[in-house]
Amino acid sequence: MENLNKELLKVIEPNPKPIRLFFFWAGLIATVAYRIIIVLNLYSPWWVKVAWYIGTIGFIFYFGHRFNVARKRARLVKNYQLIEAVDKADIDPQKKLALHYLVKTSLTSKSRWNSAVIFILSLVALLIGIFIDIYNF
Repeated sequence: MENLNKELLKVIEPNPKPIRLFFFWAGLIATVAYRIIIVLNLYSPWWVKVAWYIGTIGFIFYFGHRFNVARKRARLVKNYQLIEAVDKADIDPQKKLALHYLVKTSLTSKSRWNSAVIFILSLVALLIGIFIDIYNF
């Protein structure tokens, strides 16, 4: 039983703050890098390429992380039947509605698939970009 509790706590425990900050900053830097390309295009194709690589790699990190977080939340809701648990809970009706919404949307939200698509397309774009740069197409 103790091993089961440790396993459960491991699944539920969020990433340490430095890891969460890393993914936050990776996403923010990637977003800025993509947005600044329009300005860099006026100055140097080399800087455009640098910004594009920074943005693409940042999106791979950020959206891969967001997919994992959303998937973990959905699994917890499903495996622990949290929608049913909220429905059975004896709490204030407004709080119950709010909890029901939060729990249900964690399971039904398409954000994890959006993150997965952005992650995959960013990875493919990175590989194509590297291939093009190596073979000078």
